[in-house]
Amino acid sequence: MIQSSLKFDPKKDEINGLAEEMVFLPASNQKKLEKRKPKEVMLIVGVIVGAVLLSLMIGLLVWHFHFRPDNRIKKMYSGYLNITNQQFIEQLEDSESEEFKNLAITVEKTLQEIYMDVNRVAPYYVQSTVTAFSEGSVIAYYWLECRVPPENEAELDEAIRVLSVMMSSRSNARTFSKTLRVSSMVVDRADPRKVKPPKDKSCFYDLHATKDKRSIFTSPGFPNSPYPPDSWCQWVIRADPDNILELNFVTFDLEKTCQNDFVTVYDSLSPIEKREITERCGVYPPTNALKLISSRNVMLVTLVTDEEENYPGFKAEFRQLPKEKVCGKILEQSGNFSSPYYPAYYPPRADCTWTLKVYPPFRVKVVFRIFLLQEQENKICKDYVEINNERICGKKPMLVQLSSGNEMTVKFHSDAAVSDRGFFATFEQYDASKPCPDEFACAIGSCIGKDLVCDGWNDCGDNSDEKNCECKEDQFQCGTGLCKSKFWMCDGVNDCGDNSDEANCQCDSDEMRCANTKCIPHEQKCNMVDECGDGTDEKDCKHGSHSVPCTAYTYKCKNELCIQKKNPECDGTKDCVDGSDEQNCNCGTRPYKHSRIVGGVDAEVGEWPWQVSLHVRGFSNTCGASVISNRWLVSAAHCFQNTAGTRYSDPTIWTAYLGLHVQLKLGDGVVKKSIKQIIVHESYNPQTFNNDIALLELADPVTFSSVIQPICLPDATHNFPVGKSVWVTGWGRLKEDGPEAKVLQKAELRIIKRQTCNLLLSSVVTSRMLCAGFLSGGIDACQGDSGGPMSSVEKNGRVFLAGIVSWGDGCARRNKPGVYTKAAKYREWITTHSGV
Repeated sequence: MIQSSLKFDPKKDEINGLAEEMVFLPASNQKKLEKRKPKEVMLIVGVIVGAVLLSLMIGLLVWHFHFRPDNRIKKMYSGYLNITNQQFIEQLEDSESEEFKNLAITVEKTLQEIYMDVNRVAPYYVQSTVTAFSEGSVIAYYWLECRVPPENEAELDEAIRVLSVMMSSRSNARTFSKTLRVSSMVVDRADPRKVKPPKDKSCFYDLHATKDKRSIFTSPGFPNSPYPPDSWCQWVIRADPDNILELNFVTFDLEKTCQNDFVTVYDSLSPIEKREITERCGVYPPTNALKLISSRNVMLVTLVTDEEENYPGFKAEFRQLPKEKVCGKILEQSGNFSSPYYPAYYPPRADCTWTLKVYPPFRVKVVFRIFLLQEQENKICKDYVEINNERICGKKPMLVQLSSGNEMTVKFHSDAAVSDRGFFATFEQYDASKPCPDEFACAIGSCIGKDLVCDGWNDCGDNSDEKNCECKEDQFQCGTGLCKSKFWMCDGVNDCGDNSDEANCQCDSDEMRCANTKCIPHEQKCNMVDECGDGTDEKDCKHGSHSVPCTAYTYKCKNELCIQKKNPECDGTKDCVDGSDEQNCNCGTRPYKHSRIVGGVDAEVGEWPWQVSLHVRGFSNTCGASVISNRWLVSAAHCFQNTAGTRYSDPTIWTAYLGLHVQLKLGDGVVKKSIKQIIVHESYNPQTFNNDIALLELADPVTFSSVIQPICLPDATHNFPVGKSVWVTGWGRLKEDGPEAKVLQKAELRIIKRQTCNLLLSSVVTSRMLCAGFLSGGIDACQGDSGGPMSSVEKNGRVFLAGIVSWGDGCARRNKPGVYTKAAKYREWITTHSGV
């Protein structure tokens, strides 16, 4: 029976002005109901909360794996491992063969096992991909891919490095998965520029050397078109077992900067930095060709290019050579020896020993004529010659070693990467009591002629030939006691070592005197550079405004505004508001890279690409000239003065040879041109050689190339300061009344103070001339070099025409400087008559 238990009074409960009455039905068991109600509520709440948490967790997981940005970066490593319980078979050279695929799968599983076993690597490991195999018993080359948060990148690199060190030793050999026995492994992080997807076979070439034959490969498109942009090409090169590879780049013409386009050669089939022989870019002449040697029977060549400015590329030859079983030998009495395969770059991982013997009581003298090894790294020689218990590396212009007895041991070692040209040495016996019969014995062990002693020149290299000397009339006595040529007085260069040659100097009219007595050109004042060294030249200067009042020493822009900066033209910085100082700058560049061999006098092919040889009909080289545009040459006026027998002013008797290196050898790149007209300076004075300049117009334009380029013409305000090193070139006589040179010669000179020059020469040196004296190279400008260039290499590598070979007292006289027409003084005259 239902009973009413609760009743609301309608008068007491009104909603919106309406009386309501609520009646509740009684429960059958009120007490039982009251006990169950909280439990059910809690259960319902728990189910709801659980559902919410589950939904939230699912959402987070979905966001984590699908929508959250993945900040991990892709890291690639390259390496190889030695497998000792497998034999190399020919089918493993073919990545499409079943044998290759099956072994690759096994190796990749082994690599996964290795890396997943390293706690600091396992979280980031993605995969390993085998790319090649070679002999030894089997060497497997591979890529390792990891993905790591940026904050853990350094930790991963270190973990990989430690693992590589641990596994590079054969003492740590072990068997993995009961299948492969790995004796050693090398792995290193890959240069991002050199990473290519492992399975990408585009621009991939597999080559094998043939016995007794040179094989050729080229960059894509060579020689008909430039190599393609944005490319990654590789050439896998193999030789037969027990052979090594010789790779010679016959032609090499890439972009100048290695950040953009470059070729890398590895002593491996994996692009691993620890096995990199060399990385190259730019242009190399035949006289400085790249010839490389591997340490084993494999080599990898890669070409990486960017998206812009593609160049011709390269042509390369390769062949296999028998691997030398022993490097070094026992040599007796006299002879020569060199780094392996010299003059090619020495191979990595080479160890050689030479034992040099002479009969007692004589001793052994070794002279290294060429010495170019890898430079020190952290004060450690990685490649070195060990002699007299000393390890020697780097570049040495002259190196002499003496033994203490009748026997000497010389060792050579190269590490696994980055080789160089190596060394060439001679040895002979010498008598310790008379080390240099009829010659002077230098303290370092070399011998020089007695006529070179006390001549003011450091011929020994250690100044031992210039000590305890009585100075001659044309020499200056230094405070140190050394005798120096008067050439070098007051030129701003501390030749004496104590600066005594720069004391009490008088400045020329176009120079200012610093507080420290140094003289500098007026145009260097207020150029925001402390040229004096004591700040004198920068005092009372108003810096800040871009333009300054125009004077004889300021550079005038095309907008007629002047700037104070010294030599601003073509220096790579726009100093003029209108940018005119960087216009018409396609000049003064040398496409070819040149060797670092010092002391030579023969120029290399393309080293001075503006040098011209002028021939008169029926004769060989008569004068020199410089290319200044595709139509015009500049030379010396005295070359074109008529004589009783010849009308040298007649352009039809002259022929210009451009791109020439060896006289009478018209090789690749040499261009022969007729002369259309000759313009001699109207004020040329044949008695004083003042205004000794002439222009020659070619009969038709020349096309520029790697061996033919114009030299930059200096602005009228361009300054070539006293003491600056310059170069003179030509095919003139090697000495007075001697034969003419066949190969283009070069000599380094230093610009000399005009006042000093006038004291040393028989004629007057005017303000329109430059004076320069011998520094190195063995020659000064001589007969036959007249009209040729004096080239000044500026800080950015661009070359300007500082002077034109004009006159001098004799030839190759060390204490008689040469005189040159000052090119800057004739800038306006050249433009007026040629438009250049």
